[in-house]
Amino acid sequence: MLREINLDEISDGKLYSSNDMARTDCKGCDGCSACCHGMGSSIILDPLDVYRLSINLSKPVNELLAGPLELNVADGIILPNLKMTGTKEACFFLDADGRCTVHAFRPGICRMFPLGRFYENHSFQYFLQVHECPKTDRSKVKIKKWLDTPNLKTYEKYIADWHFFLKGLQEYVMNLTSNSSSNSSSNSDSTARTISMHVLTQFYLTPYGEDGNFYEEFYERLEKSQLFTQSLGI
Repeated sequence: MLREINLDEISDGKLYSSNDMARTDCKGCDGCSACCHGMGSSIILDPLDVYRLSINLSKPVNELLAGPLELNVADGIILPNLKMTGTKEACFFLDADGRCTVHAFRPGICRMFPLGRFYENHSFQYFLQVHECPKTDRSKVKIKKWLDTPNLKTYEKYIADWHFFLKGLQEYVMNLTSNSSSNSSSNSDSTARTISMHVLTQFYLTPYGEDGNFYEEFYERLEKSQLFTQSLGI
């Protein structure tokens, strides 16, 4: 999601690498699930998130989109996000006790909370969100351990590559629709839909192999998509 942030307002003012220590450990949350409620459509999922959910739940993506996931427009591009349900707007994956039923393969945003990512120069660093988690007695832990993600360097490169690829498409679509006249708005909408359907089909709906070579397949698809975007003049 494209947004301008003031780190001084939302963080402790520091930027971290995965080898740094930060106050992220909530001691198992002690039954708290505040961060899993009322998030609207903001928990946007990247292709690896959806792949892991599909593989571990043994459900095709289309079935997930009919249940725990939904599609919404994020800065001009249609993307999947976690669905909030009920009067308490709880994540679909919470059980009756407020515990995560997919914790072992939870999405990346959930995995790093209360950290966020600050992107620049085709890379990113982590920052600690100071207003999002109600726990005030968090202890320090190495970020690498907190993220609990295999092949972390490969994962971080993938996240950066996906972010900047998607950002380019989002900026293109947003500029296209904002600068279109009434006479060309239908063409702009059609182009935006074409781009969204390409992203959904290429990176989410088309199954990945179950042999664990997600990153290899992702980069093959990314290379093809870069040719597609070049054909649009992006």
